[in-house]
Amino acid sequence: MTSAPDRGDRGRFVFDLPDPEAALAIAGEAEVTLHRLEALTGASVVLRGLQLVITGRAAQIERAASVVELVRPIWQDGQAVSSVDLQSALGALNTGRGDDHSAMAEQVLVRSPQGQTLRPRTLRQKSYVDAMERHDLTFALGPAGTGKTFLAAVLAVRMLTERKVERLILTRPAVEAGERLGFLPGDLQQKVDPYLRPLYDALHSLLGPEKTAGLLDKGVIEVAPLAYMRGRTLNNAFVILDEAQNTTPAQMRMVLTRLGEHSRMVVTGDVTQVDLPHHQLSGLEEASEVLDGVAGVAVCRLTSADVVRHPLVQRVVEAYARLDEQRLEQREEQGLTSPPSRIVRR
Repeated sequence: MTSAPDRGDRGRFVFDLPDPEAALAIAGEAEVTLHRLEALTGASVVLRGLQLVITGRAAQIERAASVVELVRPIWQDGQAVSSVDLQSALGALNTGRGDDHSAMAEQVLVRSPQGQTLRPRTLRQKSYVDAMERHDLTFALGPAGTGKTFLAAVLAVRMLTERKVERLILTRPAVEAGERLGFLPGDLQQKVDPYLRPLYDALHSLLGPEKTAGLLDKGVIEVAPLAYMRGRTLNNAFVILDEAQNTTPAQMRMVLTRLGEHSRMVVTGDVTQVDLPHHQLSGLEEASEVLDGVAGVAVCRLTSADVVRHPLVQRVVEAYARLDEQRLEQREEQGLTSPPSRIVRR
């Protein structure tokens, strides 16, 4: 990394990149990542061979160079730097948590069969991963795309690989099916499989389809609807309860008390997307409040800033959050306490 002296109000800073893979990783396809970095910092960023040239005013250069440095573990590993990575690094700088972000960027959770390095992408995601590693029961609440289920699956697969648990159990309520299961073909397992597809997708990306199928056949991995948990004791297992906002309080209490020896459980959901009958309290809402602060339990709350899907998803989540807030305020002004839809003040 080299720098050049200022000329007038503008200056120049140069990063020497180690190889073409790193250059492609930091630039992005059609240099979209560089354009995003420019938009976030106000600096001009140009890739010239294996040199990343940053020009602008001193403050702009410092911000851009600091962001590039914070995401160094990603591009140095040849992994593509995303807009989320840039925004997360800039947010850490703005809040004085640059050191925390550096530690996060160096934290490798697992490498996928495709050779991709999987790591937390935001500081709240890192806190979530740390909570799962330290606690026997972890709740993760947040909007779609924040990595709640995927990160839980990553840790579950890692613990299975390290033989810290003997099996993985992934479950979710099939509330959307309701009484309409009858028209679907096949037995009960085949009827509910469409509602468990996100869990299968996570396993396929982490283990590959063939290995996932083999572990499912052996019973090492079990993917089942929530109703299958009743009456069981889940020992030596990593249990993931997904879409938990669609559990009733009774169902939540049932599944939480299934936890056996040498096991841990992660409960994920989005309390703004409840599909239960009108006025039915979500078991996730109740449990996350009742158990917050209980020894051995962690409650993690992710936000739209942690969305790691298409950048548009973050804006969609934020727009609907504003709409929910406006509706809630309007109903409070009218003296109404029971909202017509699931609106949660965040």
